[in-house]
This record gives sequence, structure tokens and C-alpha cells, in this order.
Amino acid sequence: MPAKGVDSHVLTGEALLARFTALDAFLTTHQALWKPRPFTHLQLPWEASYPELALWLRGRSLEAAEHAHNHPALLEAPEPFASLAALSLELSAVGELPAHALEAAGHRLNVDVPGRKWQQIEAFASRLEFSEAPKHWLDWCSGKGHLGRRLLQAGQQLTCLEYDPALVTSGQALSQRHHLHALHVEQDVLAVGAAALLNANHTPVALHACGDLHVRLIQLASAAGCKQLAIAPCCYNRISLTEYQPISSSAKRSNLHLSLDDLALPMSETVTAGARVRRQRDTSMARRLAFDLLQRQLRGVDEYLPTPSLPAVWLDKSFADYCHHLAALKELSTIGAQDWAAVEAAGWQRLAEVRNLELLRGLFRRPLELWLVLDSALFLYENGYAIRLGTFCETPLTPRNFLLLAERS
Repeated sequence: MPAKGVDSHVLTGEALLARFTALDAFLTTHQALWKPRPFTHLQLPWEASYPELALWLRGRSLEAAEHAHNHPALLEAPEPFASLAALSLELSAVGELPAHALEAAGHRLNVDVPGRKWQQIEAFASRLEFSEAPKHWLDWCSGKGHLGRRLLQAGQQLTCLEYDPALVTSGQALSQRHHLHALHVEQDVLAVGAAALLNANHTPVALHACGDLHVRLIQLASAAGCKQLAIAPCCYNRISLTEYQPISSSAKRSNLHLSLDDLALPMSETVTAGARVRRQRDTSMARRLAFDLLQRQLRGVDEYLPTPSLPAVWLDKSFADYCHHLAALKELSTIGAQDWAAVEAAGWQRLAEVRNLELLRGLFRRPLELWLVLDSALFLYENGYAIRLGTFCETPLTPRNFLLLAERS
């Protein structure tokens, strides 16, 4: 929901750079508010500057935080929250790309596709309008090729590139079952040989290709002279390096340096999970936070100690056993006698505080995501493409709903 007076049209042309510049200033100026993670800091650096806001957020319940999680900008919190929220809404407002009616899907084409994924494919496909009809679709990181098969029309060709041999085999079998002429190729798209598989006649499409995978496509498609492409990016933190490497000249000039933790921020917005999954997630986080309080005391060092991801079965242990085993894993000294109920309760209390303090970071979630997508858009713009950047569906279907359409005349 854009702020009053905001132009939330699809971004094109010079508006791309104007928006990027404004976002860059917003994110750079306020990085002390969104870079430190409440999960790893007992006290956040900004709390001394805004004690009223910190106290207000820390006083709220876990349920209240959950309720506000997907829409933090609507929260009526003390300043500077409201001012930042208005700016966040304004700077991240982007219009929906126009939809067109799709030809009916082939009989049982959506079999084997989870319902939400099929809806995403339909929404994505309905936004793909180019000045010339594509001749040869290239489904990038295709999985079983569901997207490519949905796009394929009479007289067109389809190539699906996928790393996992099992998915390539399944995809080929599905294409044959539907009597569709599609070539499924086993290919690591990050490998040197991937460049040879793209040519100017291809229209590459990527629905939720992660991190390095969508950046690689943008670079290779541009170099190969592809006339058009469509990308919905995802998982910006799935990169091989420890820091984000900008690709557009505008982003390369920015003073913003993004770590893997920073890049994970846009991914923290989630669609509603079921009650059981939420309860498991909350219990896991509350226990980790309780153990964090305990390890600070045991080590006599007031800093966060990273712990490995633990299988869900660990939550079946008693809380005391959980802590003993985790301490052994981290080679900490014997824990000794503890009031385990009090330690566990402190973990739950801290979880409520962490989730509420995260709401301030949440104001920068969408602006940061748009900054990252605009880096890709500006790279293509600088390489001669006309760009349309908008959304292809509502957030409940997927929060990763930015779609970048690029076309060279």
C-alpha cells in the first residue's frame, strides 16, 4: 500500500535510476538501524538514540509482533518509526505489471505441481508481453520445466536448463507425456560451459532463480544478445562470496556494502505458515536465545556464539538436555546446576523482544529488495535494454513478486 501521493507505476527508463538513487540514500543513511540483528545483540546500538521506541517495542508480546510482521509500516509506534515507515512505503511502491489472458493450459499440465507454485506460474506467465512473440523459450534453473511447458505455444521451441539430473529426467518424461517438444539439458548454469547454451534467439525466463543464478542469467543473456528476458529474483543471500558484488555502474558507485546477513533481510518476510510449523519455529528460536543467554554467562563473554542448524528432533529433548548437548557441541565447560525453567522462560521473553525489535528492520526489507532488483534492472538498461519493473502477483501468493522484463529493439 503506497504512501499518499506516491507514483506506484511500473518502473521504466529514467525512473529506474531516480528510484535507485533515492533508495540508496535511504538505506545508506539508516544502516545503523537495520544492519545490527536483534537476534545476536542483547542491546542494539540505536536504542540509546531512540529509548522511547526501544522501550515500546520491548514491551510488546510475541503475538503482537507476529501480527505486525508482514506489514510493519502500518504499526503506530513512536518516532522515528512512523517517519521511516512512510518513507519505506513511498520508496518501495511499484505498480503491478498488466496481465493478459492466457490460452487455456493443456490437459493435466498442472499435475505434479503444488497449488501455490502453479498459481505463481500462471501469474508470471500472464505478465509476459513482448513486442515480438518469443520463438524459443529458455527455462533457466527449470526444475522439472513446469514454467517452460506452460509458456510453450505452437510454433515455439523450449529448452530447459537444470542442474539436478533427477529433475532433468522427470522433466523430460513429463514433456513427453504431454507430447510437447522440449529439450531438457543437465547443466550447472554457473559453469563456464553455460554461456554456449544461450543465443540471440532465446527468450530466457527464470521464476525464483536464487542469488548468483539470476545474476548469472542477466550477464549471459546480455552478452549473448538475447532480445528479451523475464526474471523474478529470489534468495539474494545465496551467493558464493561473503559480500554482494553489484553489477550496474550505479550500484558499483554506492557506499552500501552488503553482507550475507544483510542480503537475508528481504527473505525474512514469509507467507503465513501453519500453526504447527510456527510453534516449532518459535520453540527452536526461543531455545537458541535461551542458550545464548546461558553461554554468555558460562564463557564470561558478552557476545553471540553462532550455533549450527539443528534437526527438528532436538526439540523433542528436554530443555536441559538440549542445552547440555548444545554446550557439548560447542565444547563449553560443564553447565552446572541451573534453574532450567527460568532460563527457558528468559528465552521466550527474549524471543518476544527480538521479534518486536525486528519490526524496525522490517521497514527496510522491501526497500533493500528493490535496491537489489534495480541493480539488475540498471545493468540491463546500461546494456541497451528497455526495462519494465513491476509486480506479477499479490504478496500472499509469494513475497518475492518483483518481475523484471527486459527487451532490446
